[in-house]
Amino acid sequence: MNNRFNAFDLSHYWDLIVVLTSKELKVRYKNNVLGYVWSVANPLAYALVFYIAFKVIMRFNMDNYAIFLITGLFPWQSFANSVGAAPEVFVGNASLIKKICFPRSSVVLAIVIQDIIHLTLSLPVIALFLLLFGSSPSLSWLYGVPVLLLIHALMTFGVALAVATTSLFFRDMGKITGIIINLMFFFTPIMYAIDTIPAEFRPFVNLNPLTPLMANWRNLLLNGYIDSTLLLLSMVYAVIAFLVGNALYRRLSWRFAEVL
Repeated sequence: MNNRFNAFDLSHYWDLIVVLTSKELKVRYKNNVLGYVWSVANPLAYALVFYIAFKVIMRFNMDNYAIFLITGLFPWQSFANSVGAAPEVFVGNASLIKKICFPRSSVVLAIVIQDIIHLTLSLPVIALFLLLFGSSPSLSWLYGVPVLLLIHALMTFGVALAVATTSLFFRDMGKITGIIINLMFFFTPIMYAIDTIPAEFRPFVNLNPLTPLMANWRNLLLNGYIDSTLLLLSMVYAVIAFLVGNALYRRLSWRFAEVL
């Protein structure tokens, strides 16, 4: 069964992505009365827990720590949700994959786009909290958000595609992915600032592929600027993630039908 991208022209592929993304959104919100509220409730709940733990109990010395947490947790949640769902995405679409010839990577892309949509829709919530804490969204959001969304989507898609592909042949990958995501959360400066890291470890912080991207999300949302060095570094990591994920997919996708 030929599943190469060139079997579809661009318009057909786009239609397919729209249909699959719409399906994922419907499944996600099926029988959920509050709908959109749930997409913002989880990071806000984490922000509340971390605020109480670090600011109230441990007396962490940082101004506006609540908004600091929120501007980090929403982008992180988008990445974590997509990658966390990746191990089951091909299995969950097994009947479709076995019966129809189409680029299988599109089901992973649909998951990523769904979470990118939720991240975009969370921006008004972030803006509201900025206003509540005496700040306001910057005009730089107009160009910065699309740039970071593109890099974010490319990196997330690459990682999710690699995880989804590997999971078909190594079914423990789902549990391993969950552990790695949890570890990466604490190694990525989400609930702490980079300048709070001990000086001897700070040169190594950007070896974490997620650090430049997440740091720039916070730079943009909280302070209204994008660090060009971090932007370049996150672009490099995103391209590497995409190339690795795509290479794994192209090498193994011909066996999908037989292992599902």
